Amino acid sequence: MPSIILDAGHGGYDNGAVYNNRREKDDNLNLALAVGQELENNGYEVIYTRTEDVYDSPGQKARIANASGGDYFVSLHRNSSPNPNTYSGVETLLYDDNGVKAELARNINEKLAEVGFTDLGVRERKDLTVLRRTQMPSVLVETGFINTDKDNSLFDERFHHIAQAIAGGIMETVGPPEEVLEKVYRVQVGLYNSFNRAQYALMQAVEKGYDGDVVPWKNYYAVQLGEFDTLDEARAFEQELRREGYDTLVVKD
Repeated sequence: MPSIILDAGHGGYDNGAVYNNRREKDDNLNLALAVGQELENNGYEVIYTRTEDVYDSPGQKARIANASGGDYFVSLHRNSSPNPNTYSGVETLLYDDNGVKAELARNINEKLAEVGFTDLGVRERKDLTVLRRTQMPSVLVETGFINTDKDNSLFDERFHHIAQAIAGGIMETVGPPEEVLEKVYRVQVGLYNSFNRAQYALMQAVEKGYDGDVVPWKNYYAVQLGEFDTLDEARAFEQELRREGYDTLVVKD
């Protein structure tokens, strides 16, 4: 089954662009959750870099994406310009205009144009960490200009259509989900460059009553807790671990 990583741009102390008290980080998160719901309703697995108003650096988001085992990465943003109400429309950014990511970018833009946005096209951005360091096909969608009233009205009035359009562009690119008979979800609570450090972290978790393992991943060792058949069960466990102070990431075999 294709798994989609959705990244809500900015978060926490990083508001992104701001216009008339409207914060980009809020629009990004609301849209990521709505797009994710559309994908999940159609049978796709969705992984989020954040589901709350928290900050992770672009480098951390790339590491989260790479560690998740996801197949595609879509980062959601709003555009901005030096002067309000100057530009309007959507554009999608990618590291280089080649391969399936180029198809993904154009499919998303075309679907958003059907909602009513002007299609500003696809543009290469080799300086963006979330596009440069992610290991799967990755795009960054600028969903209208946050300092253009026309785009904001469209964003608010046709919000669900916009979420459906982005999800539709993704589904058109990656193809239909396939039934998977066995899936195991775990919650990752640490990634270490030393096995001993990872083992120590696991022992601390075991002392709190959790089951888990140290799992080698490339040149690192991941501490993963729990084992669940469904994503909902894993997410419920993830929330419990967050209340205990862990930094978490749901992963699957």
